[in-house]
Amino acid sequence: MRNFEFQNTTKIIFGKGTENRVGEEMSRIGKKILLHYGSGSIIKSGLYDKVKDSLKKANIEVVELGGVKPNPRLDLVKEGIELCRKENIDAILAVGGGSAIDSAKAIAMGVPYNGDVWDFFERKAEIKAALPLGVILTLPATGSESSTRTVISNTELGKKYGAGSQLLRPQFAILNPEFCFTLPPYQTACGAVDMLSHVLERYFSIEKDSDLTDRLCEATMQSIIKNTLLALKNPHDYAPRSELMWAGTIAHNDLLDTGRTTEWSCHSIEHELSAKYDIAHGAGLAIIFPAWMKYVYKRDVMRFAQFANRVFGVSMDYQNPERTALEGIEQLEVFFKRINMPVRLSEVNIGTEDLGFMAKRCFRGNPDGTLGTFYPLNTEDILNIYKLAL
Repeated sequence: MRNFEFQNTTKIIFGKGTENRVGEEMSRIGKKILLHYGSGSIIKSGLYDKVKDSLKKANIEVVELGGVKPNPRLDLVKEGIELCRKENIDAILAVGGGSAIDSAKAIAMGVPYNGDVWDFFERKAEIKAALPLGVILTLPATGSESSTRTVISNTELGKKYGAGSQLLRPQFAILNPEFCFTLPPYQTACGAVDMLSHVLERYFSIEKDSDLTDRLCEATMQSIIKNTLLALKNPHDYAPRSELMWAGTIAHNDLLDTGRTTEWSCHSIEHELSAKYDIAHGAGLAIIFPAWMKYVYKRDVMRFAQFANRVFGVSMDYQNPERTALEGIEQLEVFFKRINMPVRLSEVNIGTEDLGFMAKRCFRGNPDGTLGTFYPLNTEDILNIYKLAL
């Protein structure tokens, strides 16, 4: 196990009716806030009125900015930064899924910065200050409610990059699984793939002595798989919705990182897909992850066999562990198909024409110009993974 530091200061407020505490919690971090959200879903669900009422009772002045889209856009972030400066906003409340939270984080770090907020995503500047942030989560997926990361799309440049800092962890996160009841099946499934992928990026590590976090990862993956199927079958069942909402947080709050290296190549490879074609991040990951696994599994066959055995219950073939490993990859694809996720680029009408271009755009990782740690990838490797995904 490697040396590590673990620090997560986000206060989690979980359960039924917890949205009514938002005024109390926000009053601790700001008196004039930006309320940031997506489309009209929070209005239709009644959450918007509850939030506004709670904030009013806490004597908090509210300025609003809606319109966040999936794969949140830089242009709205810049609009939010200017609005915060004009109105002297001292804190931000994000209400929605990972897109709203990521957009709010980017606004929060852009307000005190004198330059272009995109500098942080191009790694030209270090985040040294940010407005405090609170969130109400309505779509479990990205784990952004207690993570250090934000991912933003620059549509002008066709880029989708991430940035991160401990300063971006929300001060609090309110998680009420009841607000997931009306999620469309597609969004539920995309969210499940995203949180499962967060665990996989940690699970396929080069560390050999990581038994505790291996088993934490395996348990989290099993819970995601089981409860996704249950939630899709009975959307208004609180039990699986609550398990998924908490699993999404655990998958990306850095606990599962402790003592091990992490991978993240699949996320980088997928970001090029969603930047170019604006497909859902979860759908892109369902396509890329199995292809990556098929390409790299021989680097550590026993780890893939362990994944197959412990997560999907595949019987260990001790005479031929490669057979077990391949069965595990197949079972992952079967799960994605069961929840109506694509597993091939052709299923989302993506062909070969842009694969080389996207492969060249992936390198933002290691100093040696490769991507990932489990199997350091070069441009040709990434192109081959795209081709495997066709």
